[in-house]
Amino acid sequence: MKLDAEIALAHRLADAAGAAIRPHFRAAAFERKGDKTPVTAADRAAEEAMRAILAAQMPGDGVIGEEFGVAPGTSGREWVLDPIDGTTGFVAGRPLFGTLIALLVDGFPVLGVIDQPILKERWIGVIGQPTLFNGREVRTRPCPSLAEAAIATTGPHYFSDHDGEHFMALAAKTDHKRMVMGGDCYNYAMLASGHLDVVCESNLKVYDWAALVPVVEGAGGVMADWTGEPLRNGTSGHVLALGDPARLDDVVEALACGH
Repeated sequence: MKLDAEIALAHRLADAAGAAIRPHFRAAAFERKGDKTPVTAADRAAEEAMRAILAAQMPGDGVIGEEFGVAPGTSGREWVLDPIDGTTGFVAGRPLFGTLIALLVDGFPVLGVIDQPILKERWIGVIGQPTLFNGREVRTRPCPSLAEAAIATTGPHYFSDHDGEHFMALAAKTDHKRMVMGGDCYNYAMLASGHLDVVCESNLKVYDWAALVPVVEGAGGVMADWTGEPLRNGTSGHVLALGDPARLDDVVEALACGH
């Protein structure tokens, strides 16, 4: 699938979002949305900037954004935008959040960007192509056994009691002395670059995970739901990322052991 124009557009979107976000970093007041999660002027400004570009450049494509919802299209393609994935970290002044940009074709992600505008780090993944970090190829690392895996998740409070038990059953079989808490989308970027082995989360929306799939898989990893099935729009929100696809069955089996 040749997506040169779309790749160039994704870079423009990330540039525009970063320009909207940077003035607010470590200066942002926040409000609470209906679900009690924080939102800032930077979230809204970044998504508005990206939507304006898409409306001008790709008027037939749909848009799904965290802050401003769904704008249906006519092309069968959808751009999925999360202007600041990790707003809690952003408000705390931690540069571990990211702007997520994805292109879905028939519900499946074919292009994804993770952009960290403060550190000026950008990962881009495209179906059938190697993942690039600031223009150079990156790869996940091999993981000989689950017991040697470094696992990450954004935080235990994002799991229900039931899901938390399954996560802890998995974590107990990993090298949990190296477990990473916090990081949101940045954990997936670190996995794609070979610094983590497993990321496990639940209750994710399409704008939380769509951009991650091409990035992780283009670096040699795999993403799936907790049963090992591929992710697509409408999935349950139970998300796994593995740097070494050979460990997928081990991870799914360990998750199933939770009570």
